[in-house]
Amino acid sequence: MSRFSKSILVLALFGASTATFAFDNYKGIGRPATPAEIKAWDIDVRPDFKGLPKGSGNVDRGQELFEEKCASCHGTFGESNEVFTPLIGGTTKDDIKTGRVKGLSSGELPQRTTFTKVATISTVFDYIQRAMPWTAPKSLKPDDVYAILAYMLNLAEIVPADFTLSDKNIAEVQKLMPNRYGMTTDHGMWPGAPAKKGGIGNGGIPDVKNVACMKNCKPEAKIGSTLPDYARNAHGNLAEQTRSVGPVRGVNTSGDAPAAQPAAGAASPAMELAQKSGCMACHGVNNKIVGPGFNEIQARYKDQPDAETRLVAKVKAGGQGVWGAIPMPPNSHLPDADLTTLVKWILSGAK
Repeated sequence: MSRFSKSILVLALFGASTATFAFDNYKGIGRPATPAEIKAWDIDVRPDFKGLPKGSGNVDRGQELFEEKCASCHGTFGESNEVFTPLIGGTTKDDIKTGRVKGLSSGELPQRTTFTKVATISTVFDYIQRAMPWTAPKSLKPDDVYAILAYMLNLAEIVPADFTLSDKNIAEVQKLMPNRYGMTTDHGMWPGAPAKKGGIGNGGIPDVKNVACMKNCKPEAKIGSTLPDYARNAHGNLAEQTRSVGPVRGVNTSGDAPAAQPAAGAASPAMELAQKSGCMACHGVNNKIVGPGFNEIQARYKDQPDAETRLVAKVKAGGQGVWGAIPMPPNSHLPDADLTTLVKWILSGAK
C-alpha cells in the first residue's frame, strides 16, 4: 500500500484527530491527506442522507441511461439473472404500506432481489454512485444517478412514471421503501442505538456472551497452515487457475514443486492497455474466463475483411448472444483510439 493510501485509510477509519496522532508518532510514514484528497474519497451517502449530492433526475431519463449503461448486465427491466441477482421484483403494494417484505419471512419468494432486501434508499444511491457501471465506476454524474434510481423505483412500483427524484424529496421516498423496517440494529455493533419501530436498536447490548480462553495458544500463526493437507487441493491447483482479481495467480496447492518459470519480459503496450481497461477480468489471452479467450476471437474473425471495424463497434456497444448468454457490458467510456488498438492487438494474436 502506498503512503498516500495509508494516510487516506487512517483518515477514513479513525478520523482526522487519530490520523494526526498516527503521523506524529510515526515520522516519515505518509503525510496527512489534503482536504481535496479527502473530498474525492468521502462520497458515501448515509441513511440520514448526509453526503447526498444536490441534483435530480426523472424516470424517462433514467430509462434511457439504464438501457445504455445497465441493461446489458441487469436486463431492461432489472430482471436479469444471468450476470447478477435481479434488482426488481418480489415486492407488493402491501409491502410498501407496511415497510416489511412479507415474502422474506414467509419464504414464498423464489429469489431475493435488491428491493426485497434493501432497507434504505441511500444504500442504493450510494452503490450506484461509487460502483456503477461495472466497466466505468464513478463515471455517473449525480443527475444520472438520480435518474437511474428514479427508473428503478418506478419499475418497483414505488413512484409513478412521471416522477422526478431529487435531493429535496428522496427522504419522502424512503418512507415508501418496501423493506424499510427490515433492517435491525438489535445487536452490539450499534452501541447506544435507541429502540425504534420495527425492532431497530437495543442500546448496544452485545448479542453474544463469551469469555476469552487465553490457554494453550499457538505461539505463532502461519499463513496457509490452517487448511489440512487433504483440503488444500480440493478445488484443483490454484496456481493453474486464472485469478480475476490481482496481478498474480493463486498459490501452488498441488503438493509438487512449481516448475521454473522463464523471466517475465515487459508487457506490450496493448497488453497493459487491456489490463488497465479491465478486459483481462473477463477474457484470458489463451483461455475463457467469463467471455471467450482472445485466441478464440482471433480464430473466428481473422479471415473477415471488416473484422476490425465490426469488433470495435461490438466492444464499444456491448452485446449478447455471439459467445453465449452472458452479456458483455458496453465500453463507450474508452476512447476510439484505445478500442482500435485493443482490437488490432487481439486480431494479431494478442502477443
